[in-house]
Amino acid sequence: MRRLAGRTDHVVVVGAGLAGLSATLHLLGAGRRVTLIERGHGPGGRAGLLEQGGYRIDTGPTVLTMPELAEEAFAAVGDSLADRVELVALHPAYRARFADGSSLDVHTGAEAMEAEVERFAGAREALGYRRLRAWLRRLHEVQMRRFIDANFDSPMALLTPDLARLAALGGFGRLDARVAGFLSDERLRRVFTFQALYAGVPPARALAAYAVIAYMDTVAGVHFPRGGMHALPCAMAAAASAAGGDLRFGQDVTRLERSGGRVTAVVTDRERVPCDAVVLTPDLPIAYRLLGRRPRRPLPLRHSPSAVVLHLGTDRTWPQLAHHTLSFGAAWKRTFHELTRGGTLMSDPSLLITRPTATDPALAPPGRHLHYVLAPCPNTRVGPDARAWRDLAPRYRDSLLAELERRGLDGIASAVEEECVVTPAEWTAQGHAAGTPFSAAHTFAQTGPFRPRNLVRGVENVVLAGCGTTPGVGVPTVLISGKLAAARVTGPPRAAPARLRPPTDTKGTAP
Repeated sequence: MRRLAGRTDHVVVVGAGLAGLSATLHLLGAGRRVTLIERGHGPGGRAGLLEQGGYRIDTGPTVLTMPELAEEAFAAVGDSLADRVELVALHPAYRARFADGSSLDVHTGAEAMEAEVERFAGAREALGYRRLRAWLRRLHEVQMRRFIDANFDSPMALLTPDLARLAALGGFGRLDARVAGFLSDERLRRVFTFQALYAGVPPARALAAYAVIAYMDTVAGVHFPRGGMHALPCAMAAAASAAGGDLRFGQDVTRLERSGGRVTAVVTDRERVPCDAVVLTPDLPIAYRLLGRRPRRPLPLRHSPSAVVLHLGTDRTWPQLAHHTLSFGAAWKRTFHELTRGGTLMSDPSLLITRPTATDPALAPPGRHLHYVLAPCPNTRVGPDARAWRDLAPRYRDSLLAELERRGLDGIASAVEEECVVTPAEWTAQGHAAGTPFSAAHTFAQTGPFRPRNLVRGVENVVLAGCGTTPGVGVPTVLISGKLAAARVTGPPRAAPARLRPPTDTKGTAP
């Protein structure tokens, strides 16, 4: 693995999102002096917090999987995630509701899920689920060490025995077809393939290797930090500060000073910070603008679909909703075409509804509830642009609420007391390319060593981190990206991380 050349005693990390905080903790643990600069007034980045009318609203990711990756960052400085954040294991991880009126609770325990699948679709499908679960576990074991938690210097780094193992597992086939080899029920297949949407590729075209995301959700388990997802970056920032990190908020990085091929200082709207190395975590267009160069690619980057999110504070809730509920429309293949090729809004939407107050009522005023409705939509390069969304947003908001009414959330429109509507216009204003928070799509040509690298040719002492670079999109992979960036500075960590303590369920007992 290639490391940065020259002195790296003092590292400036730009951006206090999950990638920047992960990089900061790993760098501090390796003995580097770290200055973390963030334009916002607190940590979080995409995993931000909006306080409105007594509601505490997570503005970024709502699903936490693989918390041991966060624990690894805390352990780097001798700290512990479990000492700073109370994690609640969600049971069920999801509830899936289908257009035919059926529903399925997605459990991460093998026996519980097998029983639920048998209830839902019969004994044959339950056996298929058991085989699918074993395949997902093997897929994760093969990929994590060599293909996800790994820095690549060239495509030749792929040529390991694990590549042959991945091929033998069918990882280079198509996701939809591979899952169909285990499950014949089309509704069940959706539960194990919908995750491909957030990687930017329809299941019929996605590599089967991306079923590893389904492993994270449906086997490893889904967790929720008490206090909301924003509690995680807050805890990471506190651990970094306690370990000697210099965290500076409310400063916008305006330029990088350079001498030859090295960055010598980071300049903000308030000060100049000399440095030996830099970790840049903003979205790729911002990072490349600061560097003054953009790597050449034979083809332009393709970006994932975007999303409209309704953050709703309501005076009531609906018992059919779990903490996370997948509400599937009848359409499926047409939906993916609309989002990735047609550039139109979903004619029969599939939605993720998150009700965090099901687990932590303190996120809302007494007797009130929070609901987040995430509706995937085309990004601004294939669908409506940011300007069009300013007119489209109110109409689409009303359309989504009307659809939820039709799906059994009676009176939801009249129950709304506080709301915030986020569209590609807002994502664009935050600097996200193509108006999407899900960054570059995980096509084959944008995966592993073919994804934008975390080293930029012509700059000797800068590393990139975040969802636009390796390994990709999602909370687990973004945490890994910070670790990989730190390793480019310091080399691989010497010590194994501490083990994560078992999370507690809502009754405070181990699951």
